[in-house]
Amino acid sequence: MLTNLFFVRHAHSVYTPEELTRPLSEKGVKDSNLVTDILKHQNIDHVISSPYQRAIQTVEGVAKSRGKIIETIDGFKERILSQSPVEDFQLAVEKVWEEPTFSWDGGESNVNAQERGIHALNNLLARYAGKNIVIGTHGNILTLMFNYYDKQYNYEFWKRLEMPDIYQATFWDKSFVNVRKLWKRVGRYNE
Repeated sequence: MLTNLFFVRHAHSVYTPEELTRPLSEKGVKDSNLVTDILKHQNIDHVISSPYQRAIQTVEGVAKSRGKIIETIDGFKERILSQSPVEDFQLAVEKVWEEPTFSWDGGESNVNAQERGIHALNNLLARYAGKNIVIGTHGNILTLMFNYYDKQYNYEFWKRLEMPDIYQATFWDKSFVNVRKLWKRVGRYNE
């Protein structure tokens, strides 16, 4: 049974150190409307999101346009890089990709964050087999989940992700079939 997961990396947000309540920026709000427009071509059965406000806001239009409520799942929240802000964000992320079992103080290693994301993903595939599901999520955890199935999704892939970004991942039961990018900066559906 084919299940399609539409992973939506959140749109641009206003930076605050508080991850849970960080909102979308004005640009992010505009881009979230494009996400809704791109996904209007899909028959969406469920809308899921990380509990972080920026992820919820990015998929809110999709849910509203279909009369769906957004179910939040902690497993799709962004990886915890460190307990406190890091001095050089790019360097800190590069380090955890170079050493998958390494974690910064109070943070998650790639291995731990990936296990969390895949656990949430497998539960979703079991609950909603054969459905089309939108998942509002984040760049690192998205890349780590894809990396579990295909190593081409790595640090370099993460650096190329846009805000927002949309990828359709297709599964046959719990077996990964493929991924394709739907988002283009011009906001047009990628046929």
